[in-house]
Amino acid sequence: MNKQLTNRLLFVLVGLFAFRVLAYVSVPGVDTDVIKSLFDPVNDEGGGIAFGMFNMFSGGAAERFSIISLGIMPYITASIVMELIAATFPAIGKLKKERDGMVKYMQIIRYATIFITIVQAIGVSIGIRSLTSESAIMIEMTQFVPIAAASMLAGTMLLLWIGEQITKHGVGQGVSLIIFAGIVSGIPTAIKDTITLVNTGELNIFQVIAVVLIILATVGAILFVELGERRIPVSYSRKVVMQNQNKRIMNYIPVKINLSGVIPPIFASAVLMFPATILQASTNSIITAINDFLNPNGYFFHILMFLVVIFFAYFYASITFNAKDISENLKKQGGFIPGVRPGASTAEFLNETASRLTFFGAIYLAVITTLPWALVQLLGISFYFGGTSVLIVVQVALDTMRKIEAQIYMSKYETLSAVGL
Repeated sequence: MNKQLTNRLLFVLVGLFAFRVLAYVSVPGVDTDVIKSLFDPVNDEGGGIAFGMFNMFSGGAAERFSIISLGIMPYITASIVMELIAATFPAIGKLKKERDGMVKYMQIIRYATIFITIVQAIGVSIGIRSLTSESAIMIEMTQFVPIAAASMLAGTMLLLWIGEQITKHGVGQGVSLIIFAGIVSGIPTAIKDTITLVNTGELNIFQVIAVVLIILATVGAILFVELGERRIPVSYSRKVVMQNQNKRIMNYIPVKINLSGVIPPIFASAVLMFPATILQASTNSIITAINDFLNPNGYFFHILMFLVVIFFAYFYASITFNAKDISENLKKQGGFIPGVRPGASTAEFLNETASRLTFFGAIYLAVITTLPWALVQLLGISFYFGGTSVLIVVQVALDTMRKIEAQIYMSKYETLSAVGL
């Protein structure tokens, strides 16, 4: 392993370590023992396992009411809003294609993140008292709300900065790695809780085996689909081939089954979790009913999750796969798809192929994010388990491994170039 790659990996570890340290820095003025009782699966008063999903994405920070309790979700929510605006208004969309414009685009997302974080922080701060029979707030509410909002705003923005630094100086996508670390950090606790439930007789060994089989089947399905791709053959003109006879020419266009990656489940989770954080403070019967519908442990929540994941799968695939650009680049390089005319016909062919694959990819994502939870619930097991977490862990791990391999190959290429080979 070369020194540059080692330094990048060490930077990632330092960044994730900082994230884990921040998860233990609680907001001033709260009784963390009372807060933690809300996340006890056997406690129905505060919602119990209804908070499992929220706590999962924050890496356990939510149950400690940490300054990063909101995690990176406000940034993801802001990104969703901007992507929708960019798709609706071409002028905004053009910003992403220009270097200076991209800087402005990201700046708008950061401002939107600040606004969303403040709104969610105030909602959580006010709602935390109504969720506990014993008051978890040890200072006056007029003092606590602004302190908590400022603390969580600072925590979220610091977490966002850490993610950006990991992307810039490390390996992989920083925000995804932070979510990955948050989920993985909960595995030891989940194992310990499972053992406790077995020892107390609330779970039997057959239920545990069934859950393990569901997890393994989910991982297997994810690996099978994520590594699958449709390879569209490409031919090059004789002149281009002769000019590049000593170079390797890729003779196919790889189109993944899941073009949108892990983004749709993360976006869907952010969208569905947002109302829960700002509406939980209300005692209005209508708003309370909405919160009950959006309970992460309810069937209605997962029906919505299924539909929203499909929507974002199509939406994000249309952004990441630009058939027109691929067609134009192919034409400039003297390449063509056998049996398809260059130009508009090639773009149309690529669009049709991507659309068919996106249909199966969207259904796959929707099933993976909802079916494992439904199976676990049918077994009568009283803890939160969703395919979203497994999907994120596996996809981020695969993506990071690919980027590590790319770094290794790049290092070898630079070494060979340096010696004149």
